[in-house]
Amino acid sequence: MKSIALNVTLFKLGWLSVVFSAAAGLPEIGVAAVALVTLIHLQRASRKGDELVVLAAAGLIGLAWETFLVQVGALSYSQTGAGEALAPYWIVSMWVLFATTLNVSMNWLRKNLVVAAVAGAIGGPLSFLAGEKIGAVTVHDAGVWLIALGWAVLLPIVAALAGRYNGYGEIRVMSGGER
Repeated sequence: MKSIALNVTLFKLGWLSVVFSAAAGLPEIGVAAVALVTLIHLQRASRKGDELVVLAAAGLIGLAWETFLVQVGALSYSQTGAGEALAPYWIVSMWVLFATTLNVSMNWLRKNLVVAAVAGAIGGPLSFLAGEKIGAVTVHDAGVWLIALGWAVLLPIVAALAGRYNGYGEIRVMSGGER
């Protein structure tokens, strides 16, 4: 239970750090927070190499997807000028940050990929809309629907990768008397 609570707490602190610092024009602060969370996450993993594969794959998938969203005009980032070829590095760090949850607090996503698709279709757009309210991103026109579709496809893929390269083993919640 301590692992899950720590994982959720670090994820939420990292997410807030990245979004608020990006909105303030200081994205390197949030990326530094993600680096710290990632180091703590890897330190706690029993198979660090496997977990690193998950984090790297999520980062690469995130870079490709977010760049696609920028290129098709579905969204724009406060730190991305017109004509930028790639999504900003801070949003890619968010994918790495999210991947730190897949074998710990969000490991339930690996067990049912249909549930992962539904969770992605709902959670992905909600995260972007929250980021938009803070001022880190602008979602254009039908961008919400494209984000929902992409997350419905990509979250099961990343969750399956996390299941295959699980550096944590099975995390279980302890009952009252267990230690």
